[in-house]
Amino acid sequence: MCNGGEVVVLITTPRGEAGRIAKHLVEKRLAACVNIVEGITSYYWWEGKVNEDREDLLIVKTLRDVVEDLIREVKKIHPYTVPEVIALPIVEGNKDYLEWVRREVTGGGGGD
Repeated sequence: MCNGGEVVVLITTPRGEAGRIAKHLVEKRLAACVNIVEGITSYYWWEGKVNEDREDLLIVKTLRDVVEDLIREVKKIHPYTVPEVIALPIVEGNKDYLEWVRREVTGGGGGD
């Protein structure tokens, strides 16, 4: 089991916003890597009615220790009033990859 505090954070964005937000999080070292899944359909309650929207999904690899800072940054730059930001623990994974995530988020660099 991995216990280095690595997490995956899921963030939905309006179409066309994902790249800007992903790059910002990586540049700020709040994420080692962000994948963009384009063209998801989301159904959700908002302001008393069910909505359907085409969105993009960010899959962010980072550390639990920076999630609060990541949420603050997302709230500053995200166009939604209440952006979805959900952190999930990583319970297993490639040890070398997870060490790379830790190095990149903590500023150790080196890249791969």
